Amino acid sequence: MTAPVAVTGLGLLTPAGEGTDATWDAVCRGVGSAARDPVLAGLPVDFSCRVPLSRDALDRRVGRAAWRMSRSAALAVLAAREAVRDAGLDPRTWNGDRVAVVIGCGLGADTVREEQAARLEERGADMVSALTIAQIIPNMAAGEVSIDLGARGPGLAPATACASGATAVAVARDLLASGQCDVAVAGGTEAAVSPLAVAGFWRAGALSGRTDAVTEASRPFAADRDGFVIAEGAGVLVLERTRDAAARGARVRARLVGCGSTSDAHHPTAPAPDARGTETALRTALADAGLAPRDVDHVDAHGSSTPLGDAVEAGLIARVLPHRPSVTAPKGALGHGLGAAGAVEAALTVLTLQHGTVPPVANLDAPAPGFGIDCVTEAPRRQDVRVAVSHSFGFGGHNVVLALTRAD
Repeated sequence: MTAPVAVTGLGLLTPAGEGTDATWDAVCRGVGSAARDPVLAGLPVDFSCRVPLSRDALDRRVGRAAWRMSRSAALAVLAAREAVRDAGLDPRTWNGDRVAVVIGCGLGADTVREEQAARLEERGADMVSALTIAQIIPNMAAGEVSIDLGARGPGLAPATACASGATAVAVARDLLASGQCDVAVAGGTEAAVSPLAVAGFWRAGALSGRTDAVTEASRPFAADRDGFVIAEGAGVLVLERTRDAAARGARVRARLVGCGSTSDAHHPTAPAPDARGTETALRTALADAGLAPRDVDHVDAHGSSTPLGDAVEAGLIARVLPHRPSVTAPKGALGHGLGAAGAVEAALTVLTLQHGTVPPVANLDAPAPGFGIDCVTEAPRRQDVRVAVSHSFGFGGHNVVLALTRAD
């Protein structure tokens, strides 16, 4: 068992809104955020879930350094600032040598790559931006957050596809446990809604093609689900050792008590049908926390709305947690934020624990026949949630499960 760590701050920018409160309110309403996307016009899938901030608005919020940042880095900086403020910490007075930054990213600044490749082809090498490499490398979001906060401790950028944000949180917990830092700013970011990414996911059979009802396209665990809706966003959590948070009188939102990470070793994009890797990740997280499966009150599911992925996950939940804990899946409301999703959903799990409220799965009336899981639908459910797990799975067979408990 690893000692629990305190979650003292949250920061979110998602398609549901700017800031943690806006995202929580929207997810609890259970309404999808997908909309037509002019950037994707003419493609078989022409809709996405975007953070409702134009580039100009994003730059104004970031400030003077925004000119050099990709959209994904800028989103991470804003989410990190909110999380640090929420934790009651001040970068002007903390010891930056003892602050770690761990920000996961799945695709990096994919839009920058496309824009600069087109510029190279159309206008020549002299017109390619000198910032191209600094913007597209996937570790730059972590780098920009470190610069913005003056955080000089460990700086890491896990890349485990759609599990990247959750991997970042797990790695941050380990940095605290090993004594390499006293504060960890951890999460994920993504801004990869581009024609190439969408075409690639479409060709892989991963995206919903529900072009006649885009708001309802993301429908985790529904019988008629047909794929995910690509999204962007950022989620950041501030983690501290429990004793350190108590010593400074910090408000503790929840506790991260266990982590489990595995690989399917099965297929580049498809989940293993027997869910062996995901089951091991779940059981490892619970064992790490000193908990048994029966202790779990709530599951924040990966629930991406893909036919195979949701079926495998529902089977896992029903088999390992047969006492039917409540299940939600934020991607119904937010779309699939790729590398940001795991951190965003970990933050939402923290809020479920704190508020005793489970958001509904947007666009779901009832789970598909035979799934045997207790999905919350139509309206938020009041529930005394003491123990929750958050699932994150990614291409490459990456599986991460985080176990969290209430702060009391």
